[in-house]
Amino acid sequence: MIPRVLSIAGTDPTGGAGIHADLKSIAAFGGYGMAVVTALVAQNTLGVRSVHVPPTTFLDEQLRAVSDDVTIDAVKIGMLGSTEVISTVDHWLTATRPPIVVLDPVMVATSGDRLLDADAEDAVRALCRRADLVTPNLPELAVLVREPRATTWEAAVAQARRLAATADTVVLLKGGHLDGEQSPDAIVDSAGVHPVKGRRVDTPHTHGTGCSLSSAMATLAAHGLPWTEALARAKRWLTGALEHAEALHVGRGNGPIDHLHELRPHIDLGGSWSRERWDATASIRADVDACGFVRGLASGTLDREAFAWYLGQDLQYLREYARVLARAAALAPTVEEQRFWATASVSCLVEEAALHQSHVDPAGLESAPATRAYTDHLHAAAAAGSYAVLVAAILPCFVLYTDIGVRWRGTFDADHPYADWLTAYGDETFAASSAEAARIADAAARAASPPLRREMAAAYDRSMERELAFFEAPLERT
Repeated sequence: MIPRVLSIAGTDPTGGAGIHADLKSIAAFGGYGMAVVTALVAQNTLGVRSVHVPPTTFLDEQLRAVSDDVTIDAVKIGMLGSTEVISTVDHWLTATRPPIVVLDPVMVATSGDRLLDADAEDAVRALCRRADLVTPNLPELAVLVREPRATTWEAAVAQARRLAATADTVVLLKGGHLDGEQSPDAIVDSAGVHPVKGRRVDTPHTHGTGCSLSSAMATLAAHGLPWTEALARAKRWLTGALEHAEALHVGRGNGPIDHLHELRPHIDLGGSWSRERWDATASIRADVDACGFVRGLASGTLDREAFAWYLGQDLQYLREYARVLARAAALAPTVEEQRFWATASVSCLVEEAALHQSHVDPAGLESAPATRAYTDHLHAAAAAGSYAVLVAAILPCFVLYTDIGVRWRGTFDADHPYADWLTAYGDETFAASSAEAARIADAAARAASPPLRREMAAAYDRSMERELAFFEAPLERT
């Protein structure tokens, strides 16, 4: 079932908070998002300029227009702003009784200023009793329990327990406003405190974080997850959204988080990063085709000693390439990609090495300068720790050999002196692996920031240059 989740909140024309953030969070977790507007807010990443609150009669009309027609699986409530608005929402909740209600009590501005008068604060406290989950930040939690803001985790837990008890609800305690490298959260209910660990992300781009987390929790609960499991999943997503926030380049102030960072690698934009790099390195590929070694291998006129020397160097290369592929498996973000790179690594050590060893004795071999330059480049990409850059550096060995093999296929007879080697280049299984490696690189490029894509391009192009030097080395050796 696709959860139908309604957000009741204010707007943010820059898209980072309020109903705009809620709808993105709901979509990120596979829900169908709907929105009822409580306030029209003129704001950007630098601050709020003004707020216009439509008549509550219109708010009531919006709410009833949705519930009269659509089955609602969960409701997330954000900015309400006044006692009259809160009362309107409260009456609608009484009449509609949605199965899940998550309340994000927007009561304190980032500056620390109180956003509601005393009567409205009391109304929010009463509304907490309507909610299945309340998600205050620490300043809002302090207002709800009428105490000073907690400065330690222990004090915050105590306040959350008091709110859970007095409002007979579940509280999502958020530790983001505390100091320290860790940023723990917890589900606090009548059964106790259920902490969920998390690390702090060093970024100024946190606009809309509270809105986004609460709407994510509503959607996950509508999927059937218990609150603690929902929090663990939402925190993992939110951590990534904070880490990817810088790449959005939205505004000059504290920007929004990247709600769709988990989906972005799977979005097909109709283009292909690997195809773009392939086209960009056409001159290098032409030089590969034109070099004496490749032409001699294809025609069968290549000197046997040069071929044996090449095989020895290729064996040296594959030993190091296998290690690099294993590193890619270790960095891969999915089990499928881990398996792919691990299988490719084993293939280098077993299948390809066996073919080399049938032609050349590996004992006593040493890497030539061109071989070392290539493997050093690959190891440097592996050591840098960027999966995207490493995949980009790895890819040319796949796609270049596949391209040569496809073009050679069917152009030589069985008695060609290098028939076994030409056949290996054109192996269809290797071609399928090459296509998968390109797909993985494309996904990594889609998820990467512009600076990271530039690093990927540089790594890919350098590998292409090293491939050319590797092919040229057998006939240039002294």
